[in-house]
Amino acid sequence: MQATATKRIPSDDRIVSRIPRSNRAVIEKAAAVYGATINQFIVQSALDRASEILEREELLRLSEQDAQFFLNALDKPPLPNEKLIEAINKHTRLVKC
Repeated sequence: MQATATKRIPSDDRIVSRIPRSNRAVIEKAAAVYGATINQFIVQSALDRASEILEREELLRLSEQDAQFFLNALDKPPLPNEKLIEAINKHTRLVKC
């Protein structure tokens, strides 16, 4: 019986970076502690950091005054104006639920 080789699907993209040896040594040490290859460690670390940055940027930031205004609007919403009433009527005519 002949052993079959496992096919590996190559990744789509490659990122190449030059770094000082001292930085590489730190990364190698951390990767070993993490139990990963250098490449796995770098990719996972970059993804973790990218997620942190994107999450922080996607959060809604309000001043205390704006937050209070928003909460008040939720508690006591304004009465619908003419444009809103027209939009609701148009929606009712066009969308069958």
